[in-house]
Amino acid sequence: MRNKKRVVVTGIGIVSSIGVGKDAFWKGIINGRSGVRNITSIDVEPFKCRRAAEVKNFKPQEYINPKKLKFLGRTSQFAIAAAKLAVKDANIKTFSPFEDKVGVMAGTTVGERPMEEIVENWARGNKEKVTKQKVLQAAAYNISDNVAIELGVKGTSALIPTACSAGNYAIGYAYDCIRSGSLRFALAGGAESFSKIAFAGFQRLYAMSDDVCRPFDLNRKGMMLGEGAGMLLLEDIDSAINRGANIYAEVLGYGLSCDAHHITAPNVDGVSLALSKALKDAGLKPEDVDYISAHGTGTPANDKIESQAIRAVFGKHADSLYVSSLKSMIAHTMGASCAIAAGMCSLALTEKIIPPTINYQTPDPECDLNYVPNEAIGADIKVVVNNGFAFGGNNCCVVFGAV
Repeated sequence: MRNKKRVVVTGIGIVSSIGVGKDAFWKGIINGRSGVRNITSIDVEPFKCRRAAEVKNFKPQEYINPKKLKFLGRTSQFAIAAAKLAVKDANIKTFSPFEDKVGVMAGTTVGERPMEEIVENWARGNKEKVTKQKVLQAAAYNISDNVAIELGVKGTSALIPTACSAGNYAIGYAYDCIRSGSLRFALAGGAESFSKIAFAGFQRLYAMSDDVCRPFDLNRKGMMLGEGAGMLLLEDIDSAINRGANIYAEVLGYGLSCDAHHITAPNVDGVSLALSKALKDAGLKPEDVDYISAHGTGTPANDKIESQAIRAVFGKHADSLYVSSLKSMIAHTMGASCAIAAGMCSLALTEKIIPPTINYQTPDPECDLNYVPNEAIGADIKVVVNNGFAFGGNNCCVVFGAV
């Protein structure tokens, strides 16, 4: 395993509720800015929770020819914008002559909103609203293909639907492809836009807060939904050095676990296994880790179980770890959540700053780690773990290291 290619992050593209582009995003999170506000892009009148982390002032025509927009759903628009931002950040003008050595791996949970609109209009007898454009937009697998087509690349295109851990799965798959030499570059991440299905589903599970997301706090009431996209440009380290690229971080390894007996909530054993496998794949000991970007949804069960799993894996070293949740600021962006957090991890390693967990006021005895409450802190971190857990028991943790 160790003689395979080393994989590094050379480009970061972010579309989020607190800023579009990595610089605006990073400024927002280190200042503890919240993207949660009243929702305007979909009708949420039937729902109790009418606040979420919505991407405002997104102008897709800045990234996509306006003539193409009618064929692209909002999720694809987010994904393309994040991918182009990552490519630009990596200072790549063109992938020629490597088109067949460039891959796109995109994760999502719900996919494209037009599928929801098609079903709703058909059920209500509004068949005239089921247009050709809506049908072409609807398929979830279009998301990765749309990115590949827009960038003119011909390598692997994969849509990964492992729900809230999908961004980490995409990064893990891209990492394997580059290590093996089947790809030279990969755009890996995830994208998600709001849908009524997500709002209705999480509300029926009584899993949503109606004001703010307060991960690990004693008085946490649940998660909040967000939208956006995150894409990392990954390549082997020799390629990056040869072209003089700026390297943010190295992908050191990842670990997967599937605990299908716990469909709607993570399990300590399943989360612990993913963490342990990630460390093993990276060739690291628990005490080598400095910071964990927590899944940290703000639900009573998830935060307690994640905290217990961290203690189970890291033992006494857990008291020395920094742990924070990005979802306190941009809410739960589902299929995009791990990908956006991966961008945050890469920037944290470069900037040596730990983003905070905001809205944290009252410690919970069952969540007894250092959650970096409310204010970012400086720290000489060298290894971070990005946690991602999902319905269906799909757990994936990715390890990043300073270069």
